[in-house]
Amino acid sequence: MPDSRTCQELQEGLGALFDCSMQGDYHRIRTPYLYPDGDVIDVFWKVEGDAVRVTDLAETTGWLSMQSASPRRSKSQTSLIEDACLTHGIEFHRGMLQARCRPGDELVNVVTQVAKAALRVSDLWFTIRARAIQHIADEVAGFLDKQDIGFKRDEKLVGRSGCGWKIDFQVRTPLRSSLVQVLTTGRRAAARRVCEHALAAWYDLSHLEAELEEWTFISLFDDTADVWTDENFRLLEAISRIARWSRPDEFAAALIEAP
Repeated sequence: MPDSRTCQELQEGLGALFDCSMQGDYHRIRTPYLYPDGDVIDVFWKVEGDAVRVTDLAETTGWLSMQSASPRRSKSQTSLIEDACLTHGIEFHRGMLQARCRPGDELVNVVTQVAKAALRVSDLWFTIRARAIQHIADEVAGFLDKQDIGFKRDEKLVGRSGCGWKIDFQVRTPLRSSLVQVLTTGRRAAARRVCEHALAAWYDLSHLEAELEEWTFISLFDDTADVWTDENFRLLEAISRIARWSRPDEFAAALIEAP
């Protein structure tokens, strides 16, 4: 079956939200699925003999590695990727998610499965980020203990939209109470998204700061990695107080001093 006809029938089978076009030696399918940072998940296919190979060309694992401070995948991450591939009936080979099939209706299903596997693998970003936050949060908790500053971790608060938010620390001192959100990532590419999440939380919880004058919102940047830009800081400084983990004494002062 000619490639152009296969591409047309494939798009008809997948629906209008998918787009099939030629890119180099492969046909690229733009899917409606997105990586956690909003990038589109692409899947590629090429006729090889009597079969069609469908692959993400390692774009998913490449994207995932860009979100981690470590250049190498851990054994547990590799195991989770292999589990995701097994669930969707595809192969994990040399960093690629891939499968082979015959042209026709079977190709539609394989393309969908590879795309869904890519989506599931990309969700490992949330696990990586959660572990990074936990590590820094443990350091912050140890610092607050040494400073004899009372705090509660993982406070769950409801915003004016009705959405629930988990804030890393609620700190109470004689002169003020503060909500502290820790911002950490190992990659500059993810910094904007991390800041936007904090911005959404502070905006939705802003009624607390307005109702209780002694409350302060503090965005604590883990600047031990050089990933933050001036734009990242400006994004949050209008709605929260900016603190840097490399300057713990200034962070402590922000928690203790009078409003």
